[in-house]
Amino acid sequence: MRKYISRRDFIKLAGLGFGAMAFTPLSAHDIDYRWDVFSQPRRLPQFPGSAIIGRVCEPDIDLRNRPTNDPIVNSSIAKLGADHLLEWNREVIGNVIGGLPNQRYVETPQGYVYASVVQPTKNLPNTPVTELPNGQGFWAEVTVPYVELAHEGTVASPWLQDHIAYNFPPRLYYGQTVWIDQVRTSNGFPEYRWNEDANGRGYGYGGYGEFYWADGAGLKIITDADVATISPEVDPNEKTVSIDLDYQTMSCFEGAREVFFCRISSGKRYDPVTGQVTDTYATPAGSLLTYWKIISKNMTAGNEGAGYSTPAVPWCTFIASGGVAVHGAFWHNAFGERRSHGCVNVTPEDAKWIFRWTMPYVSLAAGEERRELPDHGTIVTSNETQF
Repeated sequence: MRKYISRRDFIKLAGLGFGAMAFTPLSAHDIDYRWDVFSQPRRLPQFPGSAIIGRVCEPDIDLRNRPTNDPIVNSSIAKLGADHLLEWNREVIGNVIGGLPNQRYVETPQGYVYASVVQPTKNLPNTPVTELPNGQGFWAEVTVPYVELAHEGTVASPWLQDHIAYNFPPRLYYGQTVWIDQVRTSNGFPEYRWNEDANGRGYGYGGYGEFYWADGAGLKIITDADVATISPEVDPNEKTVSIDLDYQTMSCFEGAREVFFCRISSGKRYDPVTGQVTDTYATPAGSLLTYWKIISKNMTAGNEGAGYSTPAVPWCTFIASGGVAVHGAFWHNAFGERRSHGCVNVTPEDAKWIFRWTMPYVSLAAGEERRELPDHGTIVTSNETQF
């Protein structure tokens, strides 16, 4: 059973993990970070040159000379800190002992890393704009492994407080979506200001009203085509979603034809503090509905022992009361095993597809990127036979 760590523990351990890797060329994250002198975002670093770049999502992760964690083999050759970047060659099936369902490892030029803790990312830098289009703010999507952030104003969120406490640089990661309300040019580089509340147009629910500046080259402006409805010609009543909680999969159907499939990470079946089996964090089974959507949302809940504070969770499609949503997860790659606090985690790319395909349909018009349709959404059937 994987041990759950609080968000404070994660930041602390991740900070201690900096510099643990001996392969300097891949340590783009390994910087001397000081809050008292960092008033502007750093430029994008030199990312690894592979088509897929693996970002280590947890602290103190083993780099192994073979794809197994069998202690008899003793395959560990180094430790990687959080946000360490790796050249991703391919995924291979290994031998994972300890009760974890995922047997996948990422093969890199230096060795193997357990795939569940490595986010697959890409380096797709953008040509940033130098002023707001038509004087209006815009939604943007991170298209590089990460972008550094510089905070403006009053510190309010638990997420940022923890980063300051453990001297861990705040960043946005590949796949996150944010609302940009200002553009400036600093030393010849366009920078975007992320408004995490967006005056009610961004997060809305759960935001702390903070502002952050980032290198605009790491953020792609989201266009109408990015949110355009998939299969608009299909009768919305013919669209249905099936979630298999036993096998941790999701399928989308148009009539009887399956048009989309992905692996998921649904709610845990145990309390992360006591380790006891419980329904507290379980994803609900039964007939559900995609009744509410928002492009990006701050998700904060729990407490110091078993809590989380995660800003800019992308492409949220809510399917049940209590804040249960299908949304992108950039903090792990453990799809295929239960992991969440009740939501249905999928990759940001999968979350975006589901967001676009299901009802209610969303546009970028003011007030239309966050819509509620309590009685007429897409039907979601969540099935579970095992406990």
